[in-house]
This record gives sequence, C-alpha cells and structure tokens, in this order.
Amino acid sequence: MLARVSRFGSALPRLLSTPPARFVSQSKPTSAAGSAAVTELHPAAEPAGHGEVSPYVKNPDYHGFSSDPVVDQWNMRVAFFFGISVVLVIGGTFIHYLPDHGMRQWARREAERVIQQREGGLPVIGENYYDPNKIILAPAGEE
Repeated sequence: MLARVSRFGSALPRLLSTPPARFVSQSKPTSAAGSAAVTELHPAAEPAGHGEVSPYVKNPDYHGFSSDPVVDQWNMRVAFFFGISVVLVIGGTFIHYLPDHGMRQWARREAERVIQQREGGLPVIGENYYDPNKIILAPAGEE
C-alpha cells in the first residue's frame, strides 16, 4: 500500500490541498436526445395567498405526533412511556430470565456434584483419566 502511495511523490500534497472541481457543461442541451427540462414538463406552481406555517411556530413544544398541542403532548407521553419504561423493564426482565446460554451454570453444578461424590475417598481426577489400553502410541524408534 505504501509503495502505491509513494508513486505519487510530491504530487500527493498538491492533490490533497486543492478542493475537487465540479465540471458543468455550458452548452445548451440538444433536443436530439429527447430529454426535456423539468421546467418544460411542469409549469411553475402559483403561489397561494398565504405561506405554509411551520408547526413549531404554532406550537413551540411540537413533538411531531399531531398538529393539536394537547394530542401531541399526550401522544409523546404515551410513546415515551411504552418506548422507554415498558420496553426497558419488560425487555430487561425477559433477557434476565432467558435459559442458561451455553449451559455454563449446569456445567459448574455438575462439576461440583462430581467433586462432592469423589471427596469420599476417590481422587478428584484419576491418574488414568483416559483408558491407557485405547491410546495408540507411535513405536519408540519413530519420531
């Protein structure tokens, strides 16, 4: 990667310092292509007697749920109650009570049970953990 960058040499700082140029065609579009400008397809809309008023101007506490301020406030409260309280509490409870992933807790309990059984006189792990008759070893001369 560094070898590719080193090919640019001293031109790299010059390339990085100049902003990218935008090339726009100055020629008029030909009608042979069959494309029409957007202004030719749709006439400009007539401006109405009044402009559209932003909901934030009508209601500074606008939350985006409704144009009515009272309904907007209640919808926001309901959405946040269900979105935060219920989802976090019920979701956290659900995740907490999921079954043991990977059976780690079961493996620990089983190991403790086996150790308690063997504390009565048997070794915790015998010296022949695997049956020596079933282990196939290479002959002594080969390595």
